[in-house]
Amino acid sequence: MTKKEEEVLRGDKDLERERQADDPMIPDGEVNPINTDYQVGQDNVVMKIGPFGLDFHNRVFAISGLAIVAFVFITLAFQNQAGPIFTNTKDWLTANLDWFFISAANIFVILCLVLVVSPLGKVRIGGTEAKPDFSYLGWFSMLFAAGMGIGLMFYGVSEPITHFSTALGGTETGSDGLRTDWAPLGGAEGDEAKAVALGMAATIFHWALHPWAIYAVLALGLAIFSFNKGLPLTIRSIFYPILGERVWGWPGHIIDIVAILATLFGLATSLGLGASQAASGFNFLFGWDEGNTTQVLLVIGITAVALVSVLAGLESGVQRLSQINMTLAALLMLFVIIVGPTVAILTGFVDNLYNYIVNLPALSNPVGREDLNYSQGWTSFYWAWWIAWSPFVGMFIARVSRGRTVREFLVSVLLIPSLACVFWMSVFGTAAIEQFLAGAEEVANVDLSLQLFVMLEGLPWTSITSFIGIILVMVFFITSSDSGSLVIDTISAGGKVEAPVPQRVFWCTFEGLVAIALILGGGLVALQAMAVSAGLPFTIVLLAASVALVQGLRSEPRVGKTTK
Repeated sequence: MTKKEEEVLRGDKDLERERQADDPMIPDGEVNPINTDYQVGQDNVVMKIGPFGLDFHNRVFAISGLAIVAFVFITLAFQNQAGPIFTNTKDWLTANLDWFFISAANIFVILCLVLVVSPLGKVRIGGTEAKPDFSYLGWFSMLFAAGMGIGLMFYGVSEPITHFSTALGGTETGSDGLRTDWAPLGGAEGDEAKAVALGMAATIFHWALHPWAIYAVLALGLAIFSFNKGLPLTIRSIFYPILGERVWGWPGHIIDIVAILATLFGLATSLGLGASQAASGFNFLFGWDEGNTTQVLLVIGITAVALVSVLAGLESGVQRLSQINMTLAALLMLFVIIVGPTVAILTGFVDNLYNYIVNLPALSNPVGREDLNYSQGWTSFYWAWWIAWSPFVGMFIARVSRGRTVREFLVSVLLIPSLACVFWMSVFGTAAIEQFLAGAEEVANVDLSLQLFVMLEGLPWTSITSFIGIILVMVFFITSSDSGSLVIDTISAGGKVEAPVPQRVFWCTFEGLVAIALILGGGLVALQAMAVSAGLPFTIVLLAASVALVQGLRSEPRVGKTTK
């Protein structure tokens, strides 16, 4: 070999080392990869239609896409019939399967806690020598950002004040002996202090350990089977220990199709809630009509902005929007702390955490509940909604968590976002409850979508803060829609991250169309019905994924433990 050839070879080796250092899918240190002949995209259809290129999984994209198109067409064509169907569907699922949703969420929490204290907690995502891609501050910021969204804007005031007021009102029993009130647990009739404690505990229950355990289980599964096992970044990869090579066939197709439908309906539910709240805000500020027409126009406008982002490939622009939104959210929260009941908010945060822990066993009990309206109408919906969102948020968390040990990952994903959500609820919830106790009871009596603005009306600069609230709701969905479309497209493209833009346009468009169909076909009840309906099959998927995750972790080398 000549000297020149040796120099070229060394250069190629250096380039290869740099490529491996930059590629997160290549592990560092010891791992136990899965050997499979499957190649990412091998089942894809690749074609060009005019100037547009397409690259999608032949069965997953076709079935999920046709199902969404059919749903939108049928719902819009039969709006009058759709409403009662959605109502009956939601009522049946929450009344008959509340125990299933609550039990499943409990299992996810227990699994996370067991993994934290077990030897499996020493497994490192990306290999035994993998280094974190982000600092603790940057990583925590992204985990916090993943927990922020339309849900916190919509329910930040409405849920604490609702649970407080229903608890204060006490219990009521119908002629059939069943309770008809919406108070959590046994209520707190006439006892304001106890009602505050119970109302905030019942709220935090829906935003702390349980929902984040749902995200953590799926995110950890995606991270381990992609970064350690070398499989595509799709939901089906988690099931390789159970299904083997069959995961690339119809069983895997079904898993990915369910994940796509769950994610899309979860996003559409959030968009519908956001449109409802934005419409209420515009009505509050400017007297605009807040009916279906306004909500549909808002959905169209928000989706159009999200489409511009998708078409232009404005990843950096979306990132800036997200940062601006986080800054506005922090400023709004700081404003409420300073001009609101500051002492009650700051002391209440600690009290709320204590009351949450004390009431956690009763709130998470899946059987023998008397507070059926709370457990079925609130908790069942929430768990299904969080589960429907889990592919989207789980993939985001997985992609930013390489280099962390399982123990470090689970403790952080469970605690950091939970504390952020608890603090948000404590700030806005306490401000609303203090206004109620001071005599401004209207904050508890208006529609859920309007309660944030009524609370802000009791503080200075109402017009400015309310307008900021509307902007927050809309931008939260723009960024979620753009990122959610990417996740759905990745799954429907067989794990290809860089799929053609027109496919993302398709999914982004139909997120908006599904939300419009649900608004016109039943409003809030329809949105909740589809969240629960989509969350049900994916709950089964997630339970099976928990078993596969443990099997995958058991075969992985652990930090500090050498293998022969």
